[in-house]
Amino acid sequence: PLSPQELRSGRFWREVLAELAATLIFVGVVLGASAAPGPLAPALAGGLVAGGLVCSLGGPQANPALTLALLCTRKLSALRGAAGVLAQCTGATLASAAARAALPDDAGLVTRVSAVGTAGTALAWETFATFQLALVAFAIAEHTAPQAGLALGSAVAAGALAAGPFSGGSMNPARSLGPAIVTGVWDDHWVSWGHPRTAPGSPRKGGS
Repeated sequence: PLSPQELRSGRFWREVLAELAATLIFVGVVLGASAAPGPLAPALAGGLVAGGLVCSLGGPQANPALTLALLCTRKLSALRGAAGVLAQCTGATLASAAARAALPDDAGLVTRVSAVGTAGTALAWETFATFQLALVAFAIAEHTAPQAGLALGSAVAAGALAAGPFSGGSMNPARSLGPAIVTGVWDDHWVSWGHPRTAPGSPRKGGS
């Protein structure tokens, strides 16, 4: 567990900064790709940038779902988890604000329940997609960066393609929260936070 004295350590704040930076990069790339029609571009962009972040930064989860999974399995202290989630949401909000200012149409920034299903259907697909992502993240904990990056990036892309037509395929509450904050659109936002986030083992500290 993290003691209050560790709040003064450089390592703790480097980890918090890494969470903020990694989430900002991830969300910024995905939102930029969301300007293209259809789910393919953001899914591929998310998978590629997630794999790249694992290979380059290695440590950040860049995803509150994975951070909460670490908390549930007692692999992360409450203070580290809270600081990580706050940094992730801050990074996502900054990326969303920049994307909204840069893109001519912000309609594609927000993840929404699609017209082809209900909120319940979207929740089911979002739960499934996030579970497979967390399972991969836990499974690659001991793998080297290239292998881990490929596996995690593939899981992000596959989950986004599978759940995208129903829920937007976020699998990342921060990715959904940032655009909701800057646009003020909160329709069915609970779907992004309402799914379980537990998986066996210990996920690699790499993010999507």
